[in-house]
Amino acid sequence: MVLNSVDKMIQLQKNTANIRNICVLAHVDHGKTTLADCLISSNGIISSRLAGKLRYMDSREDEQVRGITMKSSAISLHYAKGIEEYLINLIDSPGHVDFSSEVSTAVRICDGCIIVVDAVEGVCPQTQAVLRQAWLENIRPVLVINKIDRLIVELKFTPQEAYSHLKNILEQINALTGTLFTSKVLEERAEREIESRVNPNSEGDQVYDWSTGLEDADDSQLYFSPEQGNVVFTSAIDGWGFGIEHFARIYSQKIGIKKEVLLKTLWGDYYINMKAKKIMKVDQAKGKKPLFVQLILENIWSLYDAVLKKDKEKIDKIVTSLGLKIGAREARHSDPKVQINAICSQWLPISHAVLAMVCQKLPSPLDITSERVEKLMCTGSQAFDSLPPETQALKAAFMKCSSEDTAPVIIFVSKMFAVDAKALPQNKPRPLTQEEIAQRREHARQRHAEKLAASQGQAPQEPTQDRGTLETSPQGEEPKGDEPDMTSVNPEPVPREDSNQEAFIAFARVFSGVARRGKKIFVLGPKYSPVEFLQRVPLGFSAPLEDLPPVPHMACCTLENLYLLMGRELEELEEVPPGNVLGIGGLQDFVLKSATLCSLPSCPPFIPLSFEATPIVRVAVEPKHPSEMPQLMKGMKLLNQADPCVQILIQETGEHVLVTAGEVHLQRCLDDLRERFAKIHISVSEPIIPFRETITKPPKVDMVNEEIGRQQKVAVIHQTKEEQSKIPEGIQVDSDGLITITTPNKLATLSVRAIPLPEEITQILEENSDLIRSMELLTSSLNEGRNTQMIHQKTQEKIWEFKRKLELHLTGRKWRNTVDHIWSFGPRKCGPNILVSRSEDFQNSVWTGPAGRESKEASRFRDFGNSIVSGFQLATLSGPMCEEPLMGVCFVLEKWDLNKSEEQGASDQQSQEHSNLVEGGQGEDESPHSGDETQEQEGGCPEPLEKPSQKGESLVTDCYGPFSGQLIATMKEACRYALQVKPQRLMAAMYTCDIMATSDVLGRVYAVLSKREGRVLQEEMKEGTDMFIIKAVLPVAESFGFADEIRKRTSGLASPQLVFSHWEVIPSDPFWVPTTEEEYLHFGEKADSENQARKYMNAVRKRKGLYVEEKIVEHAEKQRTLSKNK
Repeated sequence: MVLNSVDKMIQLQKNTANIRNICVLAHVDHGKTTLADCLISSNGIISSRLAGKLRYMDSREDEQVRGITMKSSAISLHYAKGIEEYLINLIDSPGHVDFSSEVSTAVRICDGCIIVVDAVEGVCPQTQAVLRQAWLENIRPVLVINKIDRLIVELKFTPQEAYSHLKNILEQINALTGTLFTSKVLEERAEREIESRVNPNSEGDQVYDWSTGLEDADDSQLYFSPEQGNVVFTSAIDGWGFGIEHFARIYSQKIGIKKEVLLKTLWGDYYINMKAKKIMKVDQAKGKKPLFVQLILENIWSLYDAVLKKDKEKIDKIVTSLGLKIGAREARHSDPKVQINAICSQWLPISHAVLAMVCQKLPSPLDITSERVEKLMCTGSQAFDSLPPETQALKAAFMKCSSEDTAPVIIFVSKMFAVDAKALPQNKPRPLTQEEIAQRREHARQRHAEKLAASQGQAPQEPTQDRGTLETSPQGEEPKGDEPDMTSVNPEPVPREDSNQEAFIAFARVFSGVARRGKKIFVLGPKYSPVEFLQRVPLGFSAPLEDLPPVPHMACCTLENLYLLMGRELEELEEVPPGNVLGIGGLQDFVLKSATLCSLPSCPPFIPLSFEATPIVRVAVEPKHPSEMPQLMKGMKLLNQADPCVQILIQETGEHVLVTAGEVHLQRCLDDLRERFAKIHISVSEPIIPFRETITKPPKVDMVNEEIGRQQKVAVIHQTKEEQSKIPEGIQVDSDGLITITTPNKLATLSVRAIPLPEEITQILEENSDLIRSMELLTSSLNEGRNTQMIHQKTQEKIWEFKRKLELHLTGRKWRNTVDHIWSFGPRKCGPNILVSRSEDFQNSVWTGPAGRESKEASRFRDFGNSIVSGFQLATLSGPMCEEPLMGVCFVLEKWDLNKSEEQGASDQQSQEHSNLVEGGQGEDESPHSGDETQEQEGGCPEPLEKPSQKGESLVTDCYGPFSGQLIATMKEACRYALQVKPQRLMAAMYTCDIMATSDVLGRVYAVLSKREGRVLQEEMKEGTDMFIIKAVLPVAESFGFADEIRKRTSGLASPQLVFSHWEVIPSDPFWVPTTEEEYLHFGEKADSENQARKYMNAVRKRKGLYVEEKIVEHAEKQRTLSKNK
């Protein structure tokens, strides 16, 4: 197939029915990029000999060095099948877990995907992850089982063994798909149950048999099976691949059995009776071979056998019987791989097998399902029905993919990527035409003649140089004289500060309408809401779009340049019809990472991308020379835009922190900063490891497993605590850990207790953080009197479901009525800690808003409620051990007394009003002066402010400043002391670690794991191979350099995949000291054996500049040199 011109591609883009947007997904090293190479070589973009060696889609240098893909890149291919011509937009994606965010960006703009599986390794952890991502985005998968040559060459399987091994892999993948499908059906069923409970009139029948939904649902299309035509067997490195259809066609002519029959029986336990020309079910006892083995695999095996044994006669016989022509060079080549490639790529071309399957089985942009459209358009907890009617009308435009001028233009930008500005088509020198060459030649001659005339009397060196120019010019090269460079397309180049500046291009897809160059379009941020637009613009969506008032999260821009993405190259386009993948230039000032572009403001922003990997590895970055700080800040800003997963923070300490998904990702980000974006030397800190702080139940046994007696238990706790916390005077501590503390001006007394939350509750709070956030927004908008009718109905169900889950797990005497009394979550109002109010005078709940006796008393309590919550938020944000956030702690406010004293009555009243003023802004972290438009707190109405003169007096009368500030500080202290009287523990972030290793290096893998505090969960052997799969958990703190160490120790035979999984309590007490006789005997007087928790705690305290208790000199005897003083 010849290389297609850009004009051909533009023509193909217009036929939406024949476009296929696909991405290649797989585990790392299963052969995605090699497969992409084979498909690209079919278009003549690269040589077929280089396919698999070149890795054309890996355009970055570090991708080539490491041999893994790090970013998803797109290319457009042309495929003709009969009279039909197809345009295939192929996106190659990474398989390494650190770059799974790139997979999310690719999956969003595709309609189908190719799942590649290694025939030897089978289904791996990342295969499951990418299948799940494809499933979440509702895109249809097809399967390619790759590296079948390894079964022949490495594992030396017989065709029969290979068949049962392949069958096994198919079963595993189908089992995975089945689980995803089942969970989806059951979720939908559960939603229907809830709806029928909410609206009893709906036609839901009251049958609670969970399996009914599964029986009705049609899942025949889901599973992969060769007879359906959605599985292809390939060896990308040897350039061959086949689907069953190919062989069915050949054998139907040879044997004379119908093609349809063969299609059904070529895969499965069927054999052929050659005498009767019939196909029968296999009877294993007779030792019959299945058709797949007999007619397909044995032929491939015998070809490999002949080539590897260099049996020249047999090879010639095979080649002539297949009717192929092998070049003399390949036939004489000493490397058998070259011969195999030459024969197989003609006999079973891989590109034909894969692309034919893609065109037949994967949907075109026109076949987008209404379910997917609704899912894309509903952000957060909104239902599609609750969107404005104009927004719902856009669904039709999506489904039609219409390219009329009236159709709304909807484009989704899934990521921004940086390219060198020199690589942009408009900055490239273009080849000169014949006329231009002649013109230049004339120019050069004239100038040469002028110079000769001018320099008659001068020395003759110059003319010789000019003659050089004259001679080289006619060949069409650029003249080397001092004339201006006219080869560039645009005559006046854009002035750049840097000669090698990065340009950002948006990686996007047109969902509806035609994207034209120079078209004005709205950029909708992820928080934009069409509902808010209606509230702000009186004329609604019919308002003229030229002079709109400013609407938050919406900007207007022009589509400057449109590009066709061709792997490493870009081609300029004037317009892009719907259903195509494209690059858009000139959006870097409007789009940060992803955005929705639309010509109408009624379009909602698309649902945010779901990322599998959580960014967890943090490092602080600073320039080597402090004067280069501005370049670093600019570089980090560019890096943040260029990478979908990275996060950039500036901490309170002033450090610039980079948060990445793992070590390989971190390395790539730092290289990019140094070489592309900041172009300066930077120094990088040790990784900043996140911890959480929590409390546990008092231990039943001590460190030497002796049971602790009742008296001793208290003594142990208090003994250790006295050393570390030294609770100051004036604070009362009960035996069961209730802290009572009074504010400095003696006006309020708080009693707080800390209780550890059960693990399940912490998990539920973690999972529902988005819901808690939307509850918080609901409460604040209710208090501000905004209309929340639309959000109300949908979210209410979710909120009650969440509440029911909490009640289910918080059972028992001490948790009675706790859920109803939850006042706030923390930190940041949506974290895994809760504040429970048990105060008699004042009740406030996140579920219902404030409730209390309507009296002057109650209103006073209500006004100061915000201060208590703020104190709790601050306490949960940084715990007492090492200023890390808390997790899984419940603070119970048992009592809260406001002392009324006659002499302070007046000042109290005034300071209270002043506190209202402060609190008004405090919710939004504003300064006290912004309180003029006082925001109403949780339920309280702002009292009218008094005259400024009285406000001034109130500050003088109360020397401690506003009362609300004291309450915040006191509440924070109370929470911290309540924690310190309980057994405190650190929680470490944990990775799940999947390692594939051969049996002979298993011991070394275990050695590395145990050295780094890892814990093996399971170990299983892969059937039919000598590979073991080990699942383990490993603390993030110990994971740096883990992958490299495992590779070194196992000589590269084992490679781990690390994914952040959960937080786990470190069992050892960081403040433990020996107290009983047995502990002294076991640990020695100093007990200086390594305490994991203390080691971590001190490391964090040192990094944050907090006090660390450690002896610098252990034995302070005088040192003296042993050699004599000379």
